Amino acid sequence: INDKDLFPEFYKKKLARRLLFDKSANDDHERCILTKLKQQCGGQFTSKMEGMVTDLTLAKDNQVGFEEYLKNNPQANPGIDLTVTVLTTGFWPSYKSFDLNLPPEMVKCVELFREFYQTKTKHRKLTWMYSLGTCNIIGKFEPKTIELIVTTYQASALLLFNTSDRLSYSEIMTQLNLTDDDVVRLLHSLSCAKYKILNKEPNTKTISPTDYFEFNAKFTDKMRRIKIPLPPVDEKKKVIEDVDKDRRYAIDASIVRIMKSRKVLGHQQLVMECVEQLGRMFQARLQSNKKRIEDLITRDYLERDKDNP
Repeated sequence: INDKDLFPEFYKKKLARRLLFDKSANDDHERCILTKLKQQCGGQFTSKMEGMVTDLTLAKDNQVGFEEYLKNNPQANPGIDLTVTVLTTGFWPSYKSFDLNLPPEMVKCVELFREFYQTKTKHRKLTWMYSLGTCNIIGKFEPKTIELIVTTYQASALLLFNTSDRLSYSEIMTQLNLTDDDVVRLLHSLSCAKYKILNKEPNTKTISPTDYFEFNAKFTDKMRRIKIPLPPVDEKKKVIEDVDKDRRYAIDASIVRIMKSRKVLGHQQLVMECVEQLGRMFQARLQSNKKRIEDLITRDYLERDKDNP
């Protein structure tokens, strides 16, 4: 593996998806692969990923505890089957988190789980990652009833139509408290893609801020259970951007370490030593190193030799 900093970021993203959405063969299989990677690349390479697999085991135990809590407190019944996966922030890839305005049914669930979790620990804060959530909701259409497997965002949008016949784009965005990008993605998936759960006015293939939406009561499908995916996000670009940022910090730290040790060094020699020092993790480009040296000079971490500028 040449870029030992880039590979784990991609692997961690894929591992997270497999673990969170039950696409993994089993935990033992994942641990076996991580053991082989650890032997090849070292413990630092796999420590966070091992933490992710352990998190899922602990989360299952946590869910059992939550179900026991509900049995022992009948008055706390949320009326909805709720599964919560509690993760450790430091192990997992970073995910964006928004203060989604949940429907009342979901608000009660969140509050109940928070009460339960506080009985276990008072020193940890829960941050809800609604972008990773899934919901099974029942769509009562005129031809027949269909179970819809959707994201938490999509479910929150659809449940708005239990109390409103017609909603504008801006009304949906305001009521959900989401960004334009997220609203466009979820409304496109519900009104312009394969399953048109919502009717859109005007009936075009793109989402506009001037659009209006209605529940499509005549929707039907041969299946009684359908999954409605969101349009994919370009995760590869985000991973590469994050790794590039980390590499800049790594190059800066390497240059500063070398100069603290050597005090005075020729520009070309500094560049080559930095490349050699970082070679175990990634192939540092000469041009990148030169840019980082210039930046450190600008920020007064380094200065040019007055006798040999």
